[in-house]
Amino acid sequence: MTEFPESTRIATNGIELSTHIMGDGDPIILCHGFPEIAYSWRHQLPALAAAGYQAIAPNQRGYAGSSQPPNVTDYDIFHLIDDLCGLLDRFGQEQALFVGHDWGALLLWQMALLKPERIRGLIMLNIPFAPRRDIDPMVMTRDVLGDDFYIINFQDSDEADRAFDADPERFLRAMYRRLPATRAAFNRTPLKQRQAFSMLREMRKTDLPGTPLLEEQEFRVFVDAFRTSGFTAPINWYRNWSRNWAMTEGVEQRVGVPTLFIGANDDVLIAPEHIETMRRYVDDLEVHVLDDCGHWTQQEHPEAVNALMLDWLSKRFPPR
Repeated sequence: MTEFPESTRIATNGIELSTHIMGDGDPIILCHGFPEIAYSWRHQLPALAAAGYQAIAPNQRGYAGSSQPPNVTDYDIFHLIDDLCGLLDRFGQEQALFVGHDWGALLLWQMALLKPERIRGLIMLNIPFAPRRDIDPMVMTRDVLGDDFYIINFQDSDEADRAFDADPERFLRAMYRRLPATRAAFNRTPLKQRQAFSMLREMRKTDLPGTPLLEEQEFRVFVDAFRTSGFTAPINWYRNWSRNWAMTEGVEQRVGVPTLFIGANDDVLIAPEHIETMRRYVDDLEVHVLDDCGHWTQQEHPEAVNALMLDWLSKRFPPR
């Protein structure tokens, strides 16, 4: 298994985050997505530390040993951003570099709009910036993708919480896979079949597509973490989507901090036009898209991701 440091609990914003730290130097905070934990960055922490940075990977609010506040509204975008600002304060830093994947990227895009003064630079994986629209995104998503789409299902009931909690191993085994679908094959699939991705339906398949992404010892780390913490708190991030949208009305949709974006050609829920649209809203942007790579980019192709990160950091933010 890849070297990974033990966790330290750090108080921030009225909660505690179980945080993994490696190296010394300028801080880089790595923010995971769903259903992930800080261990998702096991390949990046040693590389960043060896390059002269202090790599800091928290298990975010609700995940894997970090605090789990009880209310859905405890997981809105302002609480999540304040967790990261409080983490910076605990390290005695006005700013840091940030890396985000999946929900971690969604969080950091909003932090770049709301608290840009705390960010030196961004490295974003998979999820491009999308400007705020005039329509509640959950209303629009329901109209386009239907009630079966996983994010809509999360809004409507606790069905997913209960199913995932009952068999976290089965759910995570269905999620962490190298899928056979390529971008080209996905584009040939009838529109109705490719729109409504359901995590519940995926975990209930008797024959899972593709091949396992993780070695069994690595996989057990994820299973043990979610078996202990459960899924309701992480899913509550999704249940604030409309609330986040309402509370950010009037926020200028322009990202001014230097940004590296690393996409994946076979992350089929992100279309190439989404990446192109981002270019109009991010002032200082470098884009790379990895071939033969799906959604779990930093775990599928860690060497390529590390090389792109370290090259960009050496040019824009060399260790001081």
